[in-house]
Amino acid sequence: MNHLVIAPILLPLLAGIVHRFGRHLAYRWRRGFSYAVVLGQIGLAATLLDAVSNGNILTYALGNWPAPFGIVMVADRLSAWLLLVTAVLALFPLIYASRGREGSPHASLPLEGAVRPPWGGPAAVDVSGRHFHILYQLQLFGLNGAFLTGDLFNLFVFFEVLLLASYGLILHGGGRLKTRAGLHYVVLNLVGSSLFLIAVGTLYGLFGTLNMADLAVKMAAVAPENLGPARAAGLLLFAVFALKAALLPLYLWLPAAYAQTSAPVAALFAIMTKVGAYSILRTSTLIFGAQANEMANLILPWLLPLALATLLIGLFGAMAARALREQVAYLVIASVGTLLTAFALASVAGIAAGLYYLPHSVFTAAALFLLADRIAINRRLVDDDPGDRFQPAPAMAGAPLLGGLFFVGAILAAGLPPLSGFVGKFLLLRAALEHPHWPWIIACVLAGGLLGLIALARSGSLLFFRALPLPEGVPVAPGSLATLATQLPALLPIIGLLALSIGLTLAAGPIYTFAIATAEQLLQPYQYVHAVLGARP
Repeated sequence: MNHLVIAPILLPLLAGIVHRFGRHLAYRWRRGFSYAVVLGQIGLAATLLDAVSNGNILTYALGNWPAPFGIVMVADRLSAWLLLVTAVLALFPLIYASRGREGSPHASLPLEGAVRPPWGGPAAVDVSGRHFHILYQLQLFGLNGAFLTGDLFNLFVFFEVLLLASYGLILHGGGRLKTRAGLHYVVLNLVGSSLFLIAVGTLYGLFGTLNMADLAVKMAAVAPENLGPARAAGLLLFAVFALKAALLPLYLWLPAAYAQTSAPVAALFAIMTKVGAYSILRTSTLIFGAQANEMANLILPWLLPLALATLLIGLFGAMAARALREQVAYLVIASVGTLLTAFALASVAGIAAGLYYLPHSVFTAAALFLLADRIAINRRLVDDDPGDRFQPAPAMAGAPLLGGLFFVGAILAAGLPPLSGFVGKFLLLRAALEHPHWPWIIACVLAGGLLGLIALARSGSLLFFRALPLPEGVPVAPGSLATLATQLPALLPIIGLLALSIGLTLAAGPIYTFAIATAEQLLQPYQYVHAVLGARP
């Protein structure tokens, strides 16, 4: 039993508790503590990744109860990789949010509405963002737990934790549009949670266990009379994970929720759909893998066509979007389609291509959400102006700098050479050549790249090249040097995320080698089963 496995779960949980009791402290202390915690999570994730990089699978049994009778946490290459991606991502939205009212609709504005703590002292706490850091850490607690848990019921529990935190983050700061989008998000995910309980209840009734390693053993020997209920439960699980991943036709909650919430929250939520994709990959290789006899490859006939359709519908939505934040939300849906297309190939090369593409899509989407917020602020003439609508407007302050960042983000999102989006799609297309339906895969991926390029080119031309004269009484934007000096601190998180995506290009070789090893481990599930259950057959 390795105590390192439980550390990435305990750290954000304890941090959330500390924030709860320290909510009346000055913001500089709370922000500094949040930075330290997230940096600590990066260190823990990197240490855990190093510990499993040689193929070890580490376990931690809570209460020292042996599996499958107790709760077990499991760290392998896949879970450690996603922990590191999540921790690195979490740092940049936190930095961006901490420049103003955390979680408020305009996070870059100065603090307003400060209140005094009960024991006196200077006014330091902003009502609109006072719970942001608590919810942020609980969100990370749920995400880390979902990646590390070794049984389906605790996967449900951690889903509920991260969803409850996400409800609060989406609605943080208030507003009519945000509340309406958040209501749809809450209702659909509550339905998904109910279906999840039905699925795990059926599996427990059939097999007497929800430990994923134990289910992998028992699923391969399912009795003939239980094949129907087992298939139904498996497909119901797939439907729940498809809802979490925003797979067609269960994606409708995502565009409004991501477009209407604050930019730091939307940037963090770039990893949320990947939890559903992770769950699909984990269950399809471990529980319903090739070793499952009658239950083998249960979801693969459904996954590939739905993933390709999600890729195309996301890019059609991006072309039809009326504002930049809405367009980025649809690009997230398209990235889910691309990722699950790679996983649906069910080969070492296909899964490895998806594992390389996953952090690219997360960092790029997060950078574009933050950048869309900066563009909206600089184009906004009055407080209720969204600022990021695709319509001509007066020239914004800092247009050359913002335009350059948008150009890099567009290249990454569209998958143009030579950056990581192109590398990920190239690896996917090369892996698809071994699949019997390779013409459809190649056609959809290439057509999707063209649609994404058209959509982003249209956005860039409307935002940066169709400038109108300034209305009377509106001051002229300051020069580029003055703008750079004032805006660079707010742009550093965006630059950092784009630099991470570029770094994926420079480190493509070692990352892809690691992804190949991870895919090979996933397609040999007996290693996972042996690590969790020990010498049991």
